Amino acid sequence: MKPLCLTTALPFTECPPGSEPEVAGLEMRVLRNVKQGDPWPVDDAGRVTAAFCTHPPPNLAAFKNLRWLQIESAGFSHLFPFRLAEKNIIVTNARGIFDCPIAEWNIAMMINLARDLRTLIRHQDAHVWQRSAQFTGEVRGKTAGIWGYGGIGRETARLAKALGMRVHVLSRSGVKSRAGSTCIAGTGDPDGSLPDRYFTQGEKVEFLSGLDFLVLALPLTKATDGLIGEAELRSLPKGAFVLNPARGPLIQEQALLTTLSDGHLGGAALDTHYAYPLPAEHPLWDFSHVILTPHISGTTFSPRFSAGLLDIFRQNALRFIAGEPLLNLIPPADLE
Repeated sequence: MKPLCLTTALPFTECPPGSEPEVAGLEMRVLRNVKQGDPWPVDDAGRVTAAFCTHPPPNLAAFKNLRWLQIESAGFSHLFPFRLAEKNIIVTNARGIFDCPIAEWNIAMMINLARDLRTLIRHQDAHVWQRSAQFTGEVRGKTAGIWGYGGIGRETARLAKALGMRVHVLSRSGVKSRAGSTCIAGTGDPDGSLPDRYFTQGEKVEFLSGLDFLVLALPLTKATDGLIGEAELRSLPKGAFVLNPARGPLIQEQALLTTLSDGHLGGAALDTHYAYPLPAEHPLWDFSHVILTPHISGTTFSPRFSAGLLDIFRQNALRFIAGEPLLNLIPPADLE
């Protein structure tokens, strides 16, 4: 009898009943009518050894033999309340399939901010013709600092270098091999050779002080929550830009508002936020030099998402059955 895997994941729920993709070595059971926050049916709970979803069910404890959870997202802070490391549940994520779209968002936002395209669009809406030097900024020759150098950071570096930018990297854990993580062929920086300079955590101020753009590309964990405060933002040169497609709370909210309000920051592009949806009265909406996007830099709406996610899951299913190390493993310490 094959191990049983329960799933609410898009590659299965988007298919008509009876046409779901097969996964070698696993019996897949698709939970079609289960919404986020609903308990999962406990029929055959003792047989369930794997699950494929974004949000685990509130009755996760009923599945005492669950050993592997594959999630549909790259971020995993929503898993903290489940204390999965204590339960000895292996967790893998979808990192890799978001590398290209989020890196492209990063490049698009850098060009947007450098050219002040927001103001140009407002002028178009108001039928204003104004030619000004403020609309002629270039990214070529500028320095992009990437804080965190996983898949998204590496693809951002590749694209930035193609545009003639300097790339500096700050990594908490040093530059490691991408073995064990999914990566689209021809993308990223597998051997870590692209950056012009690397910085360690102890060189944070030196790293920040030389940047035109700060790009956040690290996960939200207990160690990184509020990692960037006013001191870090003021270590950036006056007029520098901040891009956050990672997680909103990496930056302390009041520190961001203060440094935007007093003009120290030249602007920001934010795809991740402090509340979802961002309340209409939130002051970030009103900054003329801030671009807000609704957490859409890399999403399930992408036409390539479902196929890429299924490929990751199938590869990991084979490894799980064979007792081999899984791809995209989240370190247990990061889940605590």
